[in-house]
Amino acid sequence: MSLLFEELDYRPTPIGALSLRRRRELALGVDVFEIKLGDEFLMSSLFTASEIALARLGLAAVRGEGLDIVVGGLGLGYTAQAVLEDERVGSLVVVEMLDAVIDWHCTGLLPLGPELTGDPRCRLIQGDFFAAADSKTGFDPDAPGRCFDAVLVDIDHSPDALLDERSTGFYRPDGLRSLARNLRPGGVFGLWSNDQPDPLFTERLSGVFAEAWAEPVTFHNPLQNRPFTQTVYLARTAAASHEVA
Repeated sequence: MSLLFEELDYRPTPIGALSLRRRRELALGVDVFEIKLGDEFLMSSLFTASEIALARLGLAAVRGEGLDIVVGGLGLGYTAQAVLEDERVGSLVVVEMLDAVIDWHCTGLLPLGPELTGDPRCRLIQGDFFAAADSKTGFDPDAPGRCFDAVLVDIDHSPDALLDERSTGFYRPDGLRSLARNLRPGGVFGLWSNDQPDPLFTERLSGVFAEAWAEPVTFHNPLQNRPFTQTVYLARTAAASHEVA
């Protein structure tokens, strides 16, 4: 049996102390991996339904084959893994600010690391996702200005609950317009939120994209023995004129 609790790594970062922990959840008989930033829980392997839904719902909204995808925020890797499960995906760029998180995957300290790093379609890039979204060069340092079929983001807790101030402008209309420039015609923006759907944010997305909607994701919380609802926001750019029926 695993140790009841173990801190696997601890590192200072520009936005706070980062720690990777593994603990044994005796009531469920499973090992739980957790990432904490200071006193905040960033991700737990016990709750992954909405992170996986971000990938599946986002890709379900995209047409075509050989899709080029960006994931903002690596975390424990569940969104990236779900993206790679779609056979239509030709390439995946995962942008992660914290090099420690990339190290944990590359060294196999996290369970999904070998799967992600072993897939030739997947590249893990250390960088500031929000700065890249607002730049002219975009998300791929090897191909400045490259556009993608979908950009899926799981970094902040919600558009109103940020990890730090650097992402404030991203959720405003100008920031969303900058993000949209990284998408191809008919491309999809997907955003994870820990909160229930916010009609005001969906309306803000509708002011930038051709269409926008919110998908509630409800799952069972085994620790509290009750359902819990989070949200995946989705928005699509206008299709190319020749694609319009």
